[in-house]
Amino acid sequence: MSQPIYDRVALIGLGLIASSMFWAIKRAGLAKEVTGYARSQATRDTARQIGLCDRICDSAAEAAEGADLVVLCVPVGVMGAVAQEIAPVLKPGATISDVGSVKRHVIDAVTPFVPEGVHFIPAHPLAGTEHSGPESGFAELYDNRWCLLVPVEGSDRAAVEKLRALWEGIGANVEEMDADHHDLVLAVTSHAPHLIAYTMVGVADDLRRVTDSEVIKYSAAGFRDFTRIAASDPTMWRDVFLSNKDATLEILGRFTEELFALQRAIRTGDGDHLFDYFTRTRAIRRGIIEAGQDTDAPDFGRGKAKS
Repeated sequence: MSQPIYDRVALIGLGLIASSMFWAIKRAGLAKEVTGYARSQATRDTARQIGLCDRICDSAAEAAEGADLVVLCVPVGVMGAVAQEIAPVLKPGATISDVGSVKRHVIDAVTPFVPEGVHFIPAHPLAGTEHSGPESGFAELYDNRWCLLVPVEGSDRAAVEKLRALWEGIGANVEEMDADHHDLVLAVTSHAPHLIAYTMVGVADDLRRVTDSEVIKYSAAGFRDFTRIAASDPTMWRDVFLSNKDATLEILGRFTEELFALQRAIRTGDGDHLFDYFTRTRAIRRGIIEAGQDTDAPDFGRGKAKS
């Protein structure tokens, strides 16, 4: 067990990311108390039943009041509204952070509501499963995953280092990154792949020559992985694409160019182009495994996630 880094942490929104944060914080003893709030009464009831958080509150302001760290674990489209709601009760010296996968939009939405004397340090843990809700969390989610901190101009270094210590205590590797660069990187590694997965599953649904039962019954590994990604939370991903529009469109444009080149190679029988392309992309997969961000096991990470 570690020494507590914060006396009180407030988690606003109680889905996979927040619930996993709570179990990881408790595993390492990183906070004396963790309060929680979710907009849905049913979610709050479930959280109380499973012992999620030390105290479940019935408003975001109640959860945030007196907290040393407040983490916004809500869809990026509502972070500004939540920040506005809790602003009057944030105590001087407190830190407000988030877990959103888009950073420039969140900074623009939240910054106007950060009171004088409160530190705002955006963050993004690069971890998740296709499951959502308070029961989906588990303490190991962040182990050896990356958490990106995106300090804003004038961020207090002591507050940044304290938040870094929390994420490292949770099990994550931590790096700092500029907001715009973050959004471009995530458009490549997460946002565009999700959109492509949604599209491929949608194509299968539209292709009536392949029946629904055949799509389900004969799913090969590639399509299964597409469906796993496409099962992610619709609200969250709608907000991600609308708030990281420019970077996502840039990457999709690049993707379209590459796709046309592959179409041309297939149509003209250019096997050398296909072989060279697949050899190059295969090396990316090996790099991910060598970096410890996945294993060769086909069911990596799924055994721990609760269905």
